[in-house]
Amino acid sequence: MTGRGQVSAGDLLELVRSGRATTRGALQQVTGLSRATVGQRLDRLFRAGWLREGAGGPVDSPLGGRPSITLEFDDAHAVVLAADLDTRHARAAVLTLTGEILAEHGGTLVVEDGPEAVLGELGRWFAELLEKAGHRADEVCGIGLAVPGPVDSETGRVVQPPIMPGWDGYDIRGRLARSFREHTGAAPVPVLVDNDANLMAYGEQRVGYPDCSAFMLVKVSTGIGAGVVVGGTVYRGIDGGAGDIGHIRVGAEALCRCGSYGCLAAVASGGAVARRLAEAGVPAASGSDVRDLLTAGHPEALGLAREAGRQVGDVLATVVTLLNPGVLMIAGDLAGTAFLTGVRELLYQRALPRSTAHLEVVTSRLGERAGLVGAGAMVVEHLYAPERAEQRLAALGV
Repeated sequence: MTGRGQVSAGDLLELVRSGRATTRGALQQVTGLSRATVGQRLDRLFRAGWLREGAGGPVDSPLGGRPSITLEFDDAHAVVLAADLDTRHARAAVLTLTGEILAEHGGTLVVEDGPEAVLGELGRWFAELLEKAGHRADEVCGIGLAVPGPVDSETGRVVQPPIMPGWDGYDIRGRLARSFREHTGAAPVPVLVDNDANLMAYGEQRVGYPDCSAFMLVKVSTGIGAGVVVGGTVYRGIDGGAGDIGHIRVGAEALCRCGSYGCLAAVASGGAVARRLAEAGVPAASGSDVRDLLTAGHPEALGLAREAGRQVGDVLATVVTLLNPGVLMIAGDLAGTAFLTGVRELLYQRALPRSTAHLEVVTSRLGERAGLVGAGAMVVEHLYAPERAEQRLAALGV
């Protein structure tokens, strides 16, 4: 907001959603707009069904005079669809605009089967979930998708993904929008795509650590990736490559799926631990198999997970020194006590004490739902940002 005449209805919505101004009087005070202008712009938001009067009753107005009615974002006027793809498994859900999961489904979905098959199946899952949640397809305002690879946020296309063969440069947005339409008959809706670690970090930070200005999540599953949230915004780098710590070279001889030797993911990911277990005669083919063995307390799996944690912790000592986060969260298939112990051993040994003095090293709060919550939040923040909200209001004719 730069001037009174430029304060839009979308700006007022943002103030209410963020809690910075939740009455007409507070909106007048923050924006400098007249009572009539505030009322005029709020009327557009009420007619769109985006705002409602709060249930708490009148509160004192900052401008004096009669008490004011509080205003709230009305999260009942639409729903969001979200999906989180892993290499051999996926989850999908219907969420409210404030992040509550109304219905969800998890099942086998193999990313190596390619985007046509995987995205086509997701459209079917979405249709079934909407029916389960008791919502119509025309109530969906957008779809968010988390994928296990680097994403160009401008195009929504993955860029040279090591563990997603056949997906490089593919039009994910277009295919998923078509799949949703084919299975529901609804009009097209916006589709947003981002890296899974980014969206897990976004979901976890918003729900559990909203006041943390520098938050980092490391996902250790079939591969290794990191998401960084700075000042409440995901840091993606120039073209979506930020956080790809699984391909930092650690000097080992192991061949990585990216084609290089010595990557961290080649020696310390869930996939790497699974290979070492298989070589020792323990049935394991993926990070999820390792997770099951860790849950069962398998001694060799626990030992290898701790060793993998030490290797990741060694790399994170440099990352933490660079970023100085307040929270470092470990998530994914290996995110148990053994792996976390290994991370802490090397991290605190190698990093500067100043970098870790106020650092919390924790495990996931949202678990398998983190990517879904983050994907849903990404859609909502995109669609109800001030400029986009103005465009949508105009399209609605209000």
